[in-house]
Amino acid sequence: MRQTQSADLGLLVALDALLAEGSVAGAARRLNLSAPAVSRALSRLRAAVGDPLLVRAGNRLVPTARAVSLRAPARALVQDALSLLKPEGDVGPEQLARTFTIRTSEGFVGRFGAALAGRIQAEMPTAVLRFVPEGDEDVEALRTGAVDLDIGVIGATGPEVVMLSLFEDEFVGVVRTDHPLTRGRITPTRFAEQAHISISRRGKARGPIDTALGQLGLTRKTTLVVPTPHAALTIVSQTDLVTALPRRLAEGVGARELHLFALPVKTPPVEISAAWHPRVGNDAAHKWLRELVRSACGKPRGSAGR
Repeated sequence: MRQTQSADLGLLVALDALLAEGSVAGAARRLNLSAPAVSRALSRLRAAVGDPLLVRAGNRLVPTARAVSLRAPARALVQDALSLLKPEGDVGPEQLARTFTIRTSEGFVGRFGAALAGRIQAEMPTAVLRFVPEGDEDVEALRTGAVDLDIGVIGATGPEVVMLSLFEDEFVGVVRTDHPLTRGRITPTRFAEQAHISISRRGKARGPIDTALGQLGLTRKTTLVVPTPHAALTIVSQTDLVTALPRRLAEGVGARELHLFALPVKTPPVEISAAWHPRVGNDAAHKWLRELVRSACGKPRGSAGR
């Protein structure tokens, strides 16, 4: 019974070189090895395959029928192995077929989705960009790869999560174009007297605007609480209700057709960030995705790789 030999990928590389060159000396030059080392590899290959592979014909070696049958699969296997071990950064985005999942708000999708789609089609036509709605921003989804990027106002995260600030935004008020607030100066008192819509996925009726009004001794009446900007703007366009949301995101969900105004109270800026897990930090396709988002949001080049 023939003894089973342990696999040696180095022998596969030697086999590919020997079959391509047709000589020990040629294979040695190709592999940057000594002729005796390649000769020993040929002996081991003959023992493993149970065939002489290369036999002498006059002053040269010629492949056996078995060697000829092995030439194409050996070449393919070696190329696959080299591709597997090649740094992924050497692969262009146009060669990568990936589905990227981004968890973010509909405002972000409305504001930046078209620009991201255009870049995807131009630079990585085999990729799919999948947006999923915000919800419970659990770190586990980033850890497992269910979500590639979290984009939005990122709160507490796991200690290992990497974050990149994309831009700061300011809250603006939004009303229909013929709303009474479009005429005359908007004072804190006049603003607080209006009926308001709060936008909150978690159903909260109060936020930074209420805090700022409270510091002036004012309280606004929140009539509705809705989960998304689109719902708020649809209602605002048909009523005298007032809502507020970050300016750039408001412009992304149709508020340009409404009336935007500066709030009469000062609220902290809204920081929109991207978050990802370090397990994809060096992934070439993920680096490209981060650069794509960075570019769409106007973040200075180079910061997306950290």
